[in-house]
Amino acid sequence: MPGRERAETPMFPLGTVLLPDGAIPLHVFEERYRALTRRCVDGGEPFGVALIERGSEVGGGDVRTDVATLATIVEHEEFPDGRWALIAVGTERVVVEEWLPDDPYPRALVTSWPDEDQTIGPETRAEAIRRIRRVIAMAAEAGYRVAGIDVDAAVEGLDDSAFSHRLAGSVPVGPLDRQRLLCAAGPSDRLRVLDDVLDGVETLMMAAIQSGGNADGEGAEG
Repeated sequence: MPGRERAETPMFPLGTVLLPDGAIPLHVFEERYRALTRRCVDGGEPFGVALIERGSEVGGGDVRTDVATLATIVEHEEFPDGRWALIAVGTERVVVEEWLPDDPYPRALVTSWPDEDQTIGPETRAEAIRRIRRVIAMAAEAGYRVAGIDVDAAVEGLDDSAFSHRLAGSVPVGPLDRQRLLCAAGPSDRLRVLDDVLDGVETLMMAAIQSGGNADGEGAEG
């Protein structure tokens, strides 16, 4: 269950989902998000990344999810015209208890939502890794651009929660499926959701392979 301590946090609603342990590049050009970035850079503060369910990233008036991820800026560059280039890394899942007025930028009261204490056994780990390898190979065969990843090396030494997040972030799925993965109660539940998501991904890949591949070479993420 979410924690009880509520913290006022700057929020960056986006059309994508950031998972804990994942990285996201951002090009910040709107004035309100320039102010948010300045606050976080100067104060060493995280910001929250929440999925926009309906609406646009630009201009406000969007509908946002109430489960988000805190992100820490690990690289930043400010340009002479005030824009920023950022790389941020997800650190922990949070629940939005209350959205505050977007003044001077989106803000919310959030509480931490740690994973439940669920255990993933060695056989389950091994099978999950095998399936991820299979999906990545199918995507390459179908003609999609996929990043080369050594799955075994990527998850070596990770605890169950980090393992489940790392696997969930390694496959090309759309934002709504990624939000489902973010909202899973704990690592074993997350792997079950991932299995369900990958059923759909494998169906898509097989159809692409049978039809001669993805002619545009575009990624599968929607």
